[in-house]
Parts: sequence; C-alpha cells; structure tokens
Amino acid sequence: MRYDLRLLSIGGFLLLGLPLSWAAATEEQMWAAGKLMRDVCLPKFSKTVTVEIADSIHNGNIPDDKDAKCYINCILEMMQTIKKGKFQLDSALKQVDMLLPEKFKPSYLKGIDQCKDATTGIKNNCDAGHALLTCLKSNIDVFIFP
Repeated sequence: MRYDLRLLSIGGFLLLGLPLSWAAATEEQMWAAGKLMRDVCLPKFSKTVTVEIADSIHNGNIPDDKDAKCYINCILEMMQTIKKGKFQLDSALKQVDMLLPEKFKPSYLKGIDQCKDATTGIKNNCDAGHALLTCLKSNIDVFIFP
C-alpha cells in the first residue's frame, strides 16, 4: 500500500509540474504517468499477467481472461475512469483534459460518449473494466493504454 501511494504521489508531482498555461500533458508525460500506473498494477497480477500480456494489452489485444480483466480494471481505477465497476464519466472527462495531448482528445471524447453505458448492468468489477476498455478500443481512432 505504501508503494502504491508513493507512486501516485510521484505521478501527481509529474502532473503538478505542468505549467498552468498548458492545456494538456505531452506524450512523454502521458506515458510516464501510464508507466507509474502499470508499475502499481502489474505486480498485483504478476503470476498470471506477464509483461508480455501487459504489452499485448498496450498494443490493443485485449484478452478475455479473469486476471487480465482485473489488471485492466486496476489501471482504469488508477486512472479514475472506473470505480467499483461503474464508469466515472466526469472523472474520465477530466483525465482526458489533463493527461492526453491535444491530438488525442477529440477521438477520446467521442469514444467516452459512445461508451458511457458500457459498464451498465455488469456486476463484476473486472468484467466491467474489460467491457469499458473493449468499447473504447472499438470507438477511438488511436488506442492508448499503459
């Protein structure tokens, strides 16, 4: 738990270090924040979600496997995009505004709008994370996941 908080604090400092005049993060800052999230979530599922599987998800191959779904959910929860299996629309919109470079925003805003109901009726948190990421991947132009 302390490790998680340290990484989140470091990620917060990276984002707080952005000049106030910037509307969004650079790609380098976006990937650095994503790496921090991945570094927290991957060890939680390291027995079954290997670096190769995480890389595959990063590249858009979303497996239908329990632990991979839970790893995806962990990342989405750290992004504050999902909480207890429920899509957090307002938070997701804020994350897009803060963390994504300008060139990705229109596609992601459209995808978020199309996927806002993707978790409705799904009781399992990991299944909800999987459903949301699958929907987003299908509805955005450039897939981005840590």
